[in-house]
Order: sequence, then C-alpha cells, then structure tokens
Amino acid sequence: MMKQQLIVIGNGMVGHHLIQQLIDQQGLEQYEITVFGAEKHAAYDRVHLSEVFDGKTPEQLSMAGADWYANHGVTLRLNEEVTGIDREAKSLTTSLGHTLNYDRLVLATGSTPFVPPIPGNERENCFVYRTLDDLADIQAACKQARTGVVIGGGLLGLEAANALRLLGLETHVVEFAPRLMPVQLDEQGGTLLKEKIVRLGVQVHTEKTTRHIIDGESARHRLEFADGAVLETDVLLFSAGIRPQDALARSTGLTLGERGGICIDDQCQTSDPAILAIGECALWEGKLFGLVAPGYQMARVAAAQLLGTKAAFQGADMSTKLKLLGVEVGAIGDAHGQTPGSQEVLLLDRSKDLYKKLVLNEAGDRLLGAVLVGDTSDYDSLLQTYLNDMPLPDHPLALLVPEGAEGGAAKAALPATATICSCHNVTKGAIVDAVQGGACDVSAVKACTKAGTGCGGCSGLLGQVVNQALEEQGITADKSICEHFAYSRQELFHLIKVGRIKSFEELRTKHGQGLGCDICKPAAASILASLWNEHVLEPKHASLQDTNDAFLANIQKNGTYSVVPRVRRGRSPRISC
Repeated sequence: MMKQQLIVIGNGMVGHHLIQQLIDQQGLEQYEITVFGAEKHAAYDRVHLSEVFDGKTPEQLSMAGADWYANHGVTLRLNEEVTGIDREAKSLTTSLGHTLNYDRLVLATGSTPFVPPIPGNERENCFVYRTLDDLADIQAACKQARTGVVIGGGLLGLEAANALRLLGLETHVVEFAPRLMPVQLDEQGGTLLKEKIVRLGVQVHTEKTTRHIIDGESARHRLEFADGAVLETDVLLFSAGIRPQDALARSTGLTLGERGGICIDDQCQTSDPAILAIGECALWEGKLFGLVAPGYQMARVAAAQLLGTKAAFQGADMSTKLKLLGVEVGAIGDAHGQTPGSQEVLLLDRSKDLYKKLVLNEAGDRLLGAVLVGDTSDYDSLLQTYLNDMPLPDHPLALLVPEGAEGGAAKAALPATATICSCHNVTKGAIVDAVQGGACDVSAVKACTKAGTGCGGCSGLLGQVVNQALEEQGITADKSICEHFAYSRQELFHLIKVGRIKSFEELRTKHGQGLGCDICKPAAASILASLWNEHVLEPKHASLQDTNDAFLANIQKNGTYSVVPRVRRGRSPRISC
C-alpha cells in the first residue's frame, strides 16, 4: 500500500509531540512524514527557555535532534519556512523555492509575540522574548548595557525581567494594567507579588501607557508615558502577550476567528477536510490556549484523527503554577470570582508575605477557583479538588492552613479518572496500574507513564499518589531523607528536639550512618539553627552548609555567584567585581 504524504508545519513542542504520538502508534506505516521548522534548532523545551540564563545550553533544552527524526524515518527540514499553500492542488511552497504535495496537512505554527504599535518599537536593542535566537541576541546586547526594561507584566514579561536581572542589569517592568499578571491574579494578589518583586531589586511601573520610544540622554532609549513620566534604558524587551501565528492559514483562505486563530472542531479539523491545526495557532469554540498541556491534548486528538481512531478535544483547564523571580504563584479556575453567587475565603499573612484566596460556589461546598501568592504548596490538592468537583470540608479555610493539610485532595480518595499529569494525559488509575505492575518508585512510574516529564508541575502530587499506591500494595514507601538517615526531615526534627541534640556529629552517631551528604547536612544545620538559635556559620555548623549558605551568595550553573549585599542607611554606588 502506498503511503500518504503527511506534512507538519511547525517543529515546536506541540508539533514534536504529534510526531511522537504518530511514531508510538505506528503512524509511519500509513504516512510518509515531513516536518518543517522555521528555526535552525530542532524542537526544544520553550517552557524552560529562561534557564538558558542560568547556564543551561540549547542542547540541554533539546527535545530531539535531527538524528532522532532521521532514525525514525521522519524528514525534518529546519530553517525553511512554508510560504504558501495551494489547497486545490494540495501542494505547498517554501522559502527555499521547493514545492511539495500533501495528502494531509497539520498546522502547528504556534504563536508570535505581540509588539505594541508604539512609535520607535523597531529601534536597535529592542527585542522580543520568544526563541533561542532571541535570547542569544539579548545576551549579546546586555554585555554593553546597564539598564533593561520589559514592557508587559504578565507571565512572559516577568520571566523576561528575571532574565535581565540574571544578566546583571538594573531591571524595570512596565505594565499597562493596574497590577501584575492581571489575567491570573486579583488586586490583592497582584499587589503582594509587586511588593515581593520590588524587594528583589526589580522596579515595577503599573498603569503606564508608553507613547513614544526616542533617543535617551543617559541611556540608549527613552520611554515617554502618557502621564508625562519618562524612563530611560539601554535594552528594551517586548513581552505584551502573544498572537496566533495564522498568517499562512489566512493567505490560503481557511476560516479564522474574528480576532485571529485557525478555527477547529473537536477533532482539530479546520474548514478544509485535509488540514488540521493544533496548539497556540488553533481556535476552539472561540478560545485560544497558550499553555503547552492543551497543545499536547490537541496533538493526541490530531494523531487519532489521522490514524482513524476516535478522540475529541473538549477544551482544557488553564490553571497554572509557576515561580516568577523566586516568588511562587498559582491560579486555578475562576480566580476572579466572576461566577454569579460565588463567595471568597481569604488568607493574608503579612508576616510571611502569603496571600491565598478560595472562590466557592453559592452553597460553599464546591471550589470554583483559587489564587496563591508566596506559597503554592496547596496548589496540587486544590487543583484536584477543583477538577474533580470534590466536596469541600465544613470549614474550607482548613484547606489553606497547615492543620488542614491532611484534608487535601492528594490524601483523599481521588477517582481513578483524575488527571494527575495534564501534559501527557496520565490519570491516577494509570499511575496505580504502573505501581501494581512493578514500578516501585517515582522514577519507575515516570519511565513507564511519562507522568511528570512534561512541565514538571505535577511532580509533588505524583509522588504522593505513588506512595499511596505503594502503601495500598503493602509496600512501605521509603521516605528517608537520604542514604545516611532512615528518617524523613520531619522525623529528624523530632529526634533532634526530643533528644536535645546540638550537633551533626551527635545526630549521626545516635541515628545515622556514614559521613553525611549535601542533602542531610544542610537539612540538619537548618533544624539545629531553628531549634537552638545558633548561627549557621558557627565553626561547628559551618561545614554543614551548602555552597550558597557558606558563602552568603547564590551559585549559578556557570560557576559564578550572585550576591545581594546589605547596605545600611542609603544606596550604594555601582560596584564592578
């Protein structure tokens, strides 16, 4: 049987996931597959793109190299854009002048950064923050710069601000809305996030509309705001959101949404029966999805459609958990309480810079949404409570305080259908089956189910489900802090407190073995300092500290250190080290 020609336009994370699905399901027996990537790099992990500034290399972000595609019989054409599609002839042309025919076509073109139409936005040293090449350009520009400004205070904007900070620049964030992350956070959450970020040395300017970008007096650029204020900077990053990359679809006459996006049905089918669309370029029931997990779901549905099996895309939860500039942030469901009759339960702890909000239904027995700033340890259990429509305790506030930890969904009887890993659509039932099949630890479960190998946000809950499944099998889950102590951190705390142990040597002699390691030593030092109020750098404790604490600095992956000096009664001059 002659194979059909399948062409996939886009070699991002979602396009690559589609190829993985087709390979795993023997799709190469039916199709000869060609993949086009506009970048020179093969598929890479864009979710962790900012880690390049922490020392991670492009190779470490790679999801699969050109060799992987070749070994699986897939043709990968990088640095070659598709410039036109002839739907009637079922052919396409490329930027290199090539013409290819197709039987089925998948558009996985992703999104493009939105650059506000500000006069001067095309000046030198103005960048977007989207690809590995963008990051290389930013790094090169920052070598000769002192200040950097990010226009946009959303998720991507704060990631970009962290990148500038890591590169040693005086960093500013400019946001049009009254608060940071206006889509995910309410006013109180946005205010607390701003306060924490400002304390880290990043200046935040909200409710600012940039009118012009002109030559600066003390820096390369000057931003002129509508209120008359100005801000000068050497490097300017635009991170004001994304737009679906639908120009190719538009040029070929596919049906688009009013504000962009390629219209698809539940099978990811476009208005042309031969063409599918997945990921950030696709518009389903008027909704765009800018996270990787919904894109992966679309990829699985598209693979099923191409192979003649049944599957449907039914939308996706857009809850998110992340760490921005070292600050933990989480948003679940109806975080703004827009559901009629909804109620709010608030926890604000100024002493610990924590803000947590639960949005409940009118009856107060179901969770509709949540906001977490400063601590996302409750995120996994709250998300499962929300996704599985689980009943709330009589006092919902118990879900947000330590005493209520045992009441979380992770400890409750989650249904087998509960999705633990949304990136790879792994349910609790699949994890339990893996444990029953012989996977006796988290690593083994990851290997056979792929749970926790996507964005990594489900790792905590995954560990809890695995341990629970092991206990149900009569297998004791190993909670040892390390090979030198057969105890958890909490158990070590109680041993030190009850036994009035004052040194690591005494602890090791009484309850451990070996010499200790970089896991148990800092943990013991922290417990000793907490209980007995002794400085962690006293001679008897100093050798227990990890590198960061020992040198009062943060070691980076490239071997350098970042230091935040304490300056009393005023500001310090710029210091070069």
